[in-house]
Amino acid sequence: MNSFFSKFFGKKKKQTEAEEVPKQNPVSDMEPDERFVHLFRRKGGKFLYCENQLEVLEYLQMILEENTWESVYCTYDELKNDLRSIDVPITNDAPVFYTKCENLIVEDGSILFSSNQLGEKRLNTYPENFIVFARTHQFAMNKDEGLRLIKFRFKDKIPSNISAVTDYMPHKEDTHFLNYGKMNSKNLYLILLEDL
Repeated sequence: MNSFFSKFFGKKKKQTEAEEVPKQNPVSDMEPDERFVHLFRRKGGKFLYCENQLEVLEYLQMILEENTWESVYCTYDELKNDLRSIDVPITNDAPVFYTKCENLIVEDGSILFSSNQLGEKRLNTYPENFIVFARTHQFAMNKDEGLRLIKFRFKDKIPSNISAVTDYMPHKEDTHFLNYGKMNSKNLYLILLEDL
């Protein structure tokens, strides 16, 4: 796979008037990684692509400064080291949660979590603001594939509390009766590190 960045943000070929490109459903014609990013951003997610760990730290610091978040809630030792390296306090009552995820779901631009990230707490008990660190190998075409990948990775101890953040605009009004009581919306930044 070529660099994810060049595929998604590379120069587009200029089309002539004579070329006719059928565009009945352009999202379905996209490569899986491009489709995920398109749907994720369309739902209000904020996407940041990194080629190395230094860029991860730079983006992390910019996100915190932009939002004037002075402390972060984090449970992963590896991610706590990121925060310490940029001198950010780690507290339990912080306005933002910095975490990993299980999978990035291509079909709808959602992000899958489990008890590995959430423990036994429900998503709606976490801060409204999430910063998620993921790697490019974590794409799954749909939630079924995401669940299969979780079962494969954790054969001996399959995690529980599997949840997905499906929307990234927590203050959006949604009057559709099927969405009543849905609490899986977060103001979410995704920092994606190229690892393929």
